[in-house]
Amino acid sequence: MEFLIIDFILHIDKYLGILIENYGILTYLILFAIIFCETGLVITPLLPGDSLLFVVGTFAGAGFLNIFLLFIILSIAAIVGDSINYSIGNYFGKKILSGNRFVKKEYLQRTRDFYDKYGVKTIILARFIPIIRTFAPFVAGIGKMNYARFLVFNVVGGILWVGIFVFAGFFFGGIPFIEKNLNYVIILIIIISIIPIISELLKNRKN
Repeated sequence: MEFLIIDFILHIDKYLGILIENYGILTYLILFAIIFCETGLVITPLLPGDSLLFVVGTFAGAGFLNIFLLFIILSIAAIVGDSINYSIGNYFGKKILSGNRFVKKEYLQRTRDFYDKYGVKTIILARFIPIIRTFAPFVAGIGKMNYARFLVFNVVGGILWVGIFVFAGFFFGGIPFIEKNLNYVIILIIIISIIPIISELLKNRKN
């Protein structure tokens, strides 16, 4: 299963071409489902995000998909996914508070305080960090971050994230060099995406 996911991530262009050829307009629904699961379910953090958005933008630039329809559908998927993830965290947070004597309530209070103070940066910037973007809304829900405030930055972050990568693929994916080396571009996007995680891990280890 893990091998299949890795193969899918590294060869998104090949699989996306197959999806478009076999499913036509249903491809939009499949892409919606992938982005929704990647952002909305804590059990699927390894699904492609940044690289998938760039590649679908590239296919749109080649005329196989509608760029504006992609932008709208995938933005909705990202926003709804984070909202569902928040709700799941909020629900289980209540269970933890009421039924688990091994979890200290002050830890959850600290989480709540953290999101009250840094919620803007966390919710928006987490969109651009793989794995972290899957867990950030879940933790925000556990920490009882104000939902109205969460929703505003969820919408802003979702639109920015989808827009930047989809339109980057649309405008730059057709450049001959990038088109011929799309696999390497995907790998580069993945590497750039995980740099913040590596940097944070090294900083924590140093501290």
